[in-house]
Amino acid sequence: MDQGIHIGILGLHSLLRWALIIFLIINIIRVNVEADQHFDKLDRTWSLRLLITTHINLLAALYLYFVGPDGIKMIDREKYTMKDVMERPVLRFWIIEHPIMMLISIVLITISHTYSKKDIEPLKKHRIMSILYILALVIILAAVPWPFRMEDIARPIFRGLY
Repeated sequence: MDQGIHIGILGLHSLLRWALIIFLIINIIRVNVEADQHFDKLDRTWSLRLLITTHINLLAALYLYFVGPDGIKMIDREKYTMKDVMERPVLRFWIIEHPIMMLISIVLITISHTYSKKDIEPLKKHRIMSILYILALVIILAAVPWPFRMEDIARPIFRGLY
C-alpha cells in the first residue's frame, strides 16, 4: 500500500473525528435546548451533517483497519492469535475495543438520525435523540486514543497531518 495514501486517510480519519465530536455536541445542545419545539429543517440538517461525517469517518476507518498496515494485516504479519490479541492491552484496544466501541457509537448516531424523520411528539423525539447522542459521545470519548492514554495507545491530537 502506498504510504502517502495511508497517511492521508489517517489524517482524514483524525480530522473527521473532530468534526464528528463538534457536530455531536451541536446536536446534543440543539435537541436539549429546543426539546419542546417542533423538529425543523435546520435540526434535520445538523442531524444529517453528523450522520454523513460519521459514515465518511467509518469508511476511512474501514480502509485503515482492513487495508492499512496496523489493522488486520498486522495480525497476519506478526502471526498473532486471538489469544495474543486479548492478552495484550494495546492489541486488544486497536483490534477489538476501539473498532467495536466506534461501531456502537455509529449505530447510535444512525438510529438517532432515523428518529429525526419520525413524526412523533417533539419532547419524546428530542429526549430519545438526546439520550442516543449523549451515549454516542461518551463511547467516542472513551474509545479515542487521546495523548494521555497509555504509551502505545496514545496518539497525537491531529494524527497524520504533520
